Amino acid sequence: MVGPAQRKPGRQELVQTLHAHLRHWAQDAPLRLAIGQTVEAIAGAAASLSDLIAQGPLAGALHAIVGGNADGDAQKALDVAADGLFLRALAQTPVAVYASEENEAPVLLQAGAPLAVTIDPLDGSSNIEANLSIGTIFGILPAPSAMDPAAACLQPGSAQLAAGFVIYGPRTELVLTLGEGALGFTLDRRTGTFHLTRPVVRIAEGRREYAINASNYRHWEEPVRTYIDDCLAGEEGPRGSDFNMRWAASLVAEAFRILERGGIFLYPRDRRPSYAQGRLRLVYEANPLAFLVEAADGAATDGERRILDLQPEQLHQRTPLVFGSRDKVARIADYHNGTLPMAERSPLFGRRGLFRI
Repeated sequence: MVGPAQRKPGRQELVQTLHAHLRHWAQDAPLRLAIGQTVEAIAGAAASLSDLIAQGPLAGALHAIVGGNADGDAQKALDVAADGLFLRALAQTPVAVYASEENEAPVLLQAGAPLAVTIDPLDGSSNIEANLSIGTIFGILPAPSAMDPAAACLQPGSAQLAAGFVIYGPRTELVLTLGEGALGFTLDRRTGTFHLTRPVVRIAEGRREYAINASNYRHWEEPVRTYIDDCLAGEEGPRGSDFNMRWAASLVAEAFRILERGGIFLYPRDRRPSYAQGRLRLVYEANPLAFLVEAADGAATDGERRILDLQPEQLHQRTPLVFGSRDKVARIADYHNGTLPMAERSPLFGRRGLFRI
């Protein structure tokens, strides 16, 4: 007969729910309780969105273009549905203002509430019809009563209290930081409940993997081209190792892989006028991801400067974004500031090669 000390723990003993984790973390601290309530509302909306995404064409033409968002990008039916889900979920939480990619200006919710939420309700919507991973990115900021609620959304990323993303793939995962460390939660689709499955999320160094849209190579600035040339040169180049390239065209998919396996993601500015300031949004994409990546022992910059130190000037401001393993992110900065000479380029790509003739 198996005694109590030998009995295998049950499922509920093994896996802590998001609700239980947040309650234990918050204790009786009012601000923490408010953050926990807000995270739970986001998680609940994400569970509903996960169900909708899983229906695919059975739920209608989710990929159909229905207009344009505040920043001029095509807005799809699922973008609008996702924004509505999160806005409704947060309307009854201690959130003063909701700032979304899908709205030109922040939406005021609860006057005097202590928090502001910045959110990309549906990242990677170009992948909807391709049945590839898409996601939600969010940040939670303080909204002091003396501060204009809309201005609360324009604080530097270092002011965030919590941040995370949800990835809707073969499984739905929430990766979260509450300011210290990063954790991973998996959605149980049968109950709509998130369970803690990764108590520690930490980005490994040394992984020989990078993610970048190589079709833009001819537009990149020299430091970025040099970095990629050196990776492509492999064992024969200055890095002395072969590298693999990944590109999913979904920011959350790239981020989740890097959090799992290490490596680096690059979406640099380039010479095209519409890309001169980068393409990703600082407030509700780069800042939450940077806060999460740093909590997981990684780094995030615009190629040179720490993302979390940047002062946003407008809600839909764009930025270059480089994040991942600290050693690789630091190397990109070295290429930009001249610490590594441009002459340190693979012979294969120095004069003639796949990308340069």
